[in-house]
Amino acid sequence: MYRIVAKDKLNGSVERMVVHAPFVARKCMPGQFVMVRVNDGGERIPLTIADYNRAEETVTIIYQTVGFTTGLLAAKEAGEMLSDFAGPLGQAVEEKNYRRVLGIGGGVGAAPLYPQLRMMQEHGASVDVILGGRSAEFVILKDDFASFCDHVHVATNDGSAGVQGFVTDVLKQLLAEGNQYDEVICIGPLPMMKAVVGITKPLSIPTGVSLNPIMIDGTGMCGGCRVTIGGETKFACVDGPDFDGWLVDFDECIRRQGMYKDMEEHVCSIGWENISQ
Repeated sequence: MYRIVAKDKLNGSVERMVVHAPFVARKCMPGQFVMVRVNDGGERIPLTIADYNRAEETVTIIYQTVGFTTGLLAAKEAGEMLSDFAGPLGQAVEEKNYRRVLGIGGGVGAAPLYPQLRMMQEHGASVDVILGGRSAEFVILKDDFASFCDHVHVATNDGSAGVQGFVTDVLKQLLAEGNQYDEVICIGPLPMMKAVVGITKPLSIPTGVSLNPIMIDGTGMCGGCRVTIGGETKFACVDGPDFDGWLVDFDECIRRQGMYKDMEEHVCSIGWENISQ
């Protein structure tokens, strides 16, 4: 069992939870994730490691309440327990000697982006970030990024914060102004990542993305998280979740992501415990 140390709301549907998980905290690195089960017999869900504290033996996760299991997480309070918190899983991001990096985070994609950019800044890179959301409420971790990024840019669909438009609009503007980056790291909805790669690839700017396909066990056994990278089949759980954005078959990823939409809505309506009986 894993104790919830702290919990707070980042907006109406997104929460941050700090969990006491000594082994995970000791081993994890940016880019990796955990498989969480709220209660015995419940569904396992993958959640990216948003932060960690080795001294305090804690790991931070950030999740959006969109389904039954994240609803169970939202009902938990500090001091209560989680049944399983398995990890770290997946491949950690490589430490590279970049001079200048641009991060792009859409919605909760800012959560896995945060530890990656912070690590790069700690290794000497100059870091800028673009954060996007439907409105100001959905732009998360702005102050956290501001603590180490040189520039924090914001784009919202309705113009309630930053530039009215998309993260791609800000990206185009930064590049038009002559900004040069050794790499762009983009994490968020698949259409957003596809659009960013559509801009950076013709300009030969290396671009990393993080994929979150359907995932059951997180260890490469189920095959549910298979993705096509450079024409080859990979598994996001063991080969990723971070990949070279130039090589990702985004159209296939988008099709597969929607395969079980009707079933997911059914589970949310009647509860996972009734499905599993």
